[in-house]
Amino acid sequence: MLKKRISRLLLAVALSSAAAQAVFAQKKPNVIVILADDLGYADLGCYGSEIPTPNLDALARNGVRLTNFYNTARCCPTRAALLTGVYSHQAGIGHMMDDKGADHPAYRGQLNHNSVTIAEVMKSAGYFTAMTGKWHVGHQHGVYPSNRGFDRSLHAPAGGFYYANGNNAKLFLNGQEIPNDSDKLPKDWYSTDLWTDYGLRFIDEAAAEKKPFMLYLAHNAPHFPLQAPEEDIAKFRGKYLKGWEKLRQERYEKQIKLGLVDPSWKLPPVNPNVQKWDSLSDAEKKRYDDMMAIYAAVIYRLDKSIGDLVAGLKKRGVFDDTVILFVSDNGGNAEPGIEGRYEGDQPGTAKSTVFLGQGWAEAACTPFWAYKHHTHEGGISSPGIISWPAGIPASRNGKFERQPAHIIDIMATLVDLGQAKYPSTYAGNAIQPLEGTSLKPAFTGKPINRKNPIFWEHEGNRAIRDGKWKLVAEKTEKWQLYDVEKDRTELHDLFDKQPEITKKLVAKYEEWYKRVGAEEYDKTFKWFYDYDKAKHEAGSGK
Repeated sequence: MLKKRISRLLLAVALSSAAAQAVFAQKKPNVIVILADDLGYADLGCYGSEIPTPNLDALARNGVRLTNFYNTARCCPTRAALLTGVYSHQAGIGHMMDDKGADHPAYRGQLNHNSVTIAEVMKSAGYFTAMTGKWHVGHQHGVYPSNRGFDRSLHAPAGGFYYANGNNAKLFLNGQEIPNDSDKLPKDWYSTDLWTDYGLRFIDEAAAEKKPFMLYLAHNAPHFPLQAPEEDIAKFRGKYLKGWEKLRQERYEKQIKLGLVDPSWKLPPVNPNVQKWDSLSDAEKKRYDDMMAIYAAVIYRLDKSIGDLVAGLKKRGVFDDTVILFVSDNGGNAEPGIEGRYEGDQPGTAKSTVFLGQGWAEAACTPFWAYKHHTHEGGISSPGIISWPAGIPASRNGKFERQPAHIIDIMATLVDLGQAKYPSTYAGNAIQPLEGTSLKPAFTGKPINRKNPIFWEHEGNRAIRDGKWKLVAEKTEKWQLYDVEKDRTELHDLFDKQPEITKKLVAKYEEWYKRVGAEEYDKTFKWFYDYDKAKHEAGSGK
């Protein structure tokens, strides 16, 4: 009799546990999508950097790191693709914010109404939707977070500032402009911290409404004009007098040690337009050291804000049930060329203007070549970190996920996580089908089953990746073909050795190019293209 009672008790406990697990499995997780701005592939500690980023490193250590995550090579197009799950041309932002008119639907400079945003989709699935940070997808044309599905928002139209007294500082709270010294804002705010502060406030509102939340946290860091508190800049000043060649080599060696990159992928030669560090005067070295110190401080503060966010989630008891996706909008930024910019009485303060410059951008994009704007790996590769304590098995913690992923996949992933329905029509408009693929299977080490290649076009720079093959060309180049599993640093062009593969990829690209409405782009970047020839000659042994 006692044995029967024990058996029934154990059975009841087992059934109760199974039911609880089933309910838990069906529970919709909270989701936070974090987008950095101009952060290079090698700018985080867990991707090879010397800059201390302990909070992002911890998310990677207890989650999954993507080694092949791609963006669109530029700010506005990446944001459009992230928000809509279709290519930026299809969303109306094939380039930047200029409106070319109704005859050029891919270049209207604003999100169109044949696409839906992650907020519109997740809101229909019962989520409380919020956004903080840099918008840059059509504010000047009347497209705000508040009229594209976000319940709450604190946004900057296009970034370009860190402090309230910055030259371009302008904020909109739930669609209404507010003074930079409003009593609704923290005193003496720094934008990187402000976005997190308001993100947590909006999360509290979601809790009050007893809804899961979806937060899009779009940082303007580390985009120019680089600005950070002096006490943070001082931590790094003097540490970069070693120069950009040595820094790049050190990052590359750390990436190999981490297991992030294959040691058979050789570093491309340094852009010959960049001056050798040893050729610089002491004054020039000091100036460039300070520029990189400011950049490092901006990234250090970005990481600190991630730590504040995680601490806030843990304090509210929701961290374990929250999926965090962290990526960047393009590769490291070499604008406006070799010297960058270093202007103002006190570079790094609110009224100064500092651009990283091409030498340090080489290190930011390690081990790849090219930068923001360009479709070689340095321009389109991003760190990609996924954290979800309740959903990622402990056996996956700290692992690398090497399947290719792209910014268009975020919408499909959120639809999957939130058990949402992606619409075929919305507000009376026909909606384009999703282009991306859910990354959720990769959380547990499963194939994501991508059905289509990944495509790029920006300013005439173009590429297609299909499995291990990548076809790529800058505007002034002929196509090149690379096996990016064996040669991701793009040193060995197989265009002439694989004519059948080349032919198939060119045909696929041309079909896509026409389908999304891309158009010929006239602008060239002479300072970069001289490097292209030198790089390929070096890579081929000439």
